[in-house]
Amino acid sequence: MENGQSLQPKPSKVLVIAMQYLGDVLLATPLIHGLRQAYPDAQLDVLVYQNAAAMLEGNSDISHIITTPNRPSRAELFVLLKQLFRRYDLAVVTQTGDRPFIYALIASSLRVSAVPQKIFKDWWKRYFIQRWVEFDNVDTHTVLQHLKLLDLINVPHSFTLVPPKDNSRQELLTRYPFLAEKTAYVVLHPHPQWTYKQWTVDGWIALGKYINSLGLNVVLSCGPAQQELDYVSHIQQQLPDNVINLAGQVSLAQLATIIAGAKLYIGPDTGITHLAAATGTPVIVLFGPTNPVKWAPWPLGYRENINPFYKVGSQMVNNITLIQGVADCVPCHLEGCDRHRQSRSQCLDSLAPQLIFDAINRILSF
Repeated sequence: MENGQSLQPKPSKVLVIAMQYLGDVLLATPLIHGLRQAYPDAQLDVLVYQNAAAMLEGNSDISHIITTPNRPSRAELFVLLKQLFRRYDLAVVTQTGDRPFIYALIASSLRVSAVPQKIFKDWWKRYFIQRWVEFDNVDTHTVLQHLKLLDLINVPHSFTLVPPKDNSRQELLTRYPFLAEKTAYVVLHPHPQWTYKQWTVDGWIALGKYINSLGLNVVLSCGPAQQELDYVSHIQQQLPDNVINLAGQVSLAQLATIIAGAKLYIGPDTGITHLAAATGTPVIVLFGPTNPVKWAPWPLGYRENINPFYKVGSQMVNNITLIQGVADCVPCHLEGCDRHRQSRSQCLDSLAPQLIFDAINRILSF
């Protein structure tokens, strides 16, 4: 089949394989939505890692969420392969790894996938894929990279991220009265998954105090890992008593609801920041070594088939204000100055709180 040719007949069972981190899974939702729009009557299943499935909670585009551990046992792998074996008319793979490719090979006779640019390394994947696009990890935003897969089967693009949805709003209002009281608040999410994406603790403390001085409440969030809880607790202890600490207490879908009601969200380059962007709330995101062209949060309402952000410089697009650390090497695309995930990044360590204060003033018109 030639690239760009519509599938006839339309597939009745479609599998999307997106076995990545939380933020990556959310960035695949425009692809999933586009498939749902094109195939409204199809069974549309998504295969993800267990620890990322919460990002798809309540997503009405999806028929079933299939999960697998990051490192499945032989028994778990057998169950998964049996679940997938020739069950689908079409498999769409968002990444280039071996495991997702093999799962697609087993699941369907028609496979659409991203493939590595280096042909000599994984030439065999092109041989077994009916339609493919080369994966660009530098010059194409992740959302647009995924949407290139839709071009291969002549499916129109959808540019809208679909955040997880929670049906327990009344429970949230009962647990957290500040939501019902319509208190003006700003959500701070200080802890990314990896150290090389962290800003400084002192910076977050200064930011919390500044927001409080503007008459706005500070709401702190983070994941359930003890390291994250301790990090956020330390910040809270240095802030006024009216700070609301939700660290580890709410689901992703509930957090999306809370962020949606905020005046502003501020966070590092992490999955929750992508989630915040999808809610439509104004977002300030702090970037250091990471390439904004590829990984900046996707702006709400942005529907162009060109990258929303440039590689260098602080920028604002729709609801996203991206503040980038300043250094000749930024963005280096590396994992911190020591080139491992637990190293620090000088471009973030030297980022002045005043830059964030100024952005807050511009966004909230103080």
